[in-house]
Amino acid sequence: MDKLVNDFSLGLFFWQAVILVVLILLLVKFAWKPIMTSITEREEGIANAIASAEAARKEMQNLQADNQRILNEARAERDAMIKEAREIKDKMIADAKAEAAVQGEKMIEQAKAAIESEKNAAMAELKNQVSGFSLDIAEKILKNELSDKASQTSLVERMLEDVKLN
Repeated sequence: MDKLVNDFSLGLFFWQAVILVVLILLLVKFAWKPIMTSITEREEGIANAIASAEAARKEMQNLQADNQRILNEARAERDAMIKEAREIKDKMIADAKAEAAVQGEKMIEQAKAAIESEKNAAMAELKNQVSGFSLDIAEKILKNELSDKASQTSLVERMLEDVKLN
């Protein structure tokens, strides 16, 4: 420690201080803005991803509510059709038992087929919408995760490790 104090050179200290100040100024001028810009962009990307996920969740809830409403309407319609079919069947039984039995069964089968086809159509449409949203979410997640070279390299390395392990 005494040697450092005894060998102290004011000129060397001055030039080292000047170099340090210049280095700090260069870092502030050229590195600080890009770093802050990338951090801000990253924050915005995360916020957008969260907002998209929230919107997708709300849309999924809306779809589930719509699906439940459609199923309830279909059940009510089915119940109404079955009730109407029973009334017609009872009236026809009073008029002619044999003919009423045939007519009633035919109408009940038609009502069941109509209900089943409406239910299948509603389920198919719901599945199409859900798969579309799932693909959109997966696409956004993949775009976000593979947005830079390091993420792509990391993904390729993980896939290669999986191939070697299997």
